Amino acid sequence: MAKRGFPGFGGANMNNLMKQAQKMQRDMEKLQAELQEREVDATAGGGAVRVVATGKKEIKEITIDPDVVDPDDVEMLQDLILAAVNEALRKAEEMVSAEMAKLTGGLGLGGLF
Repeated sequence: MAKRGFPGFGGANMNNLMKQAQKMQRDMEKLQAELQEREVDATAGGGAVRVVATGKKEIKEITIDPDVVDPDDVEMLQDLILAAVNEALRKAEEMVSAEMAKLTGGLGLGGLF
């Protein structure tokens, strides 16, 4: 029996495919490095709490308006901080997914990285 490869995956086509995959990998590595430096911010309580997160999904900064600090209502402040942190992390994830989708052409590879 003779070995017959898959149609369309012969020499030159396979070489082109490998070059495209290598370029996409380099582009993804570059994008990941850029996204680590990018920032998103979110607020809660009408701006009383502001959180800045990076594309690495790390919290970089939390700012609390002193007027919202009420020793008799610590739970409200905790809720505002949680809301702002979760929103910042959601925005960071959304930013990363959107940029990866642009790069991969919607192949759904963004979740791999």
